[in-house]
Amino acid sequence: MKLNSCKVLVDYGIATLVEDATGMKGLLSNSKVEAGQVVTPFYARETLKEPNYLTLQINDQEHILLGPEFIQYTNHSCDPNVFFDTTEMKLVALRDIQVNEELTFFYPSTEWKMDQAFECLCGSEKCIKKIQGAFSLTAQQQQSYKLNQFILNKIQEGAH
Repeated sequence: MKLNSCKVLVDYGIATLVEDATGMKGLLSNSKVEAGQVVTPFYARETLKEPNYLTLQINDQEHILLGPEFIQYTNHSCDPNVFFDTTEMKLVALRDIQVNEELTFFYPSTEWKMDQAFECLCGSEKCIKKIQGAFSLTAQQQQSYKLNQFILNKIQEGAH
């Protein structure tokens, strides 16, 4: 998603919500962010017992809707630049992020089994094609991504 091909919807200070010609929305960084830097803290705006396409999984019974609400527009990539740390409740840069770069995260890093699986079109060399949740990752894929503590615990338990 590039700023020049998108309609600007709202500037939230840390990021701008944009919409492309297909109606897809995303967040573009408003500033340069260094790897390891906190992009923004977040909180559970609402807690649900079942996942939906907007939730992050905290444990087997808790799935949270994000606050501030605009960070729900952080889209998926198999080569993400941010990570939702659900222990510290902080969105953290995985690598340096440039101004106007889309903020993206790896959906299986926070979801064991996703509510809505989909075919990934991120185009990354690391693309895993079908996004279903962490349960479907190979051991090599599990090791190549930063995963939240709940997902790491599920892997260690040998869950399926």
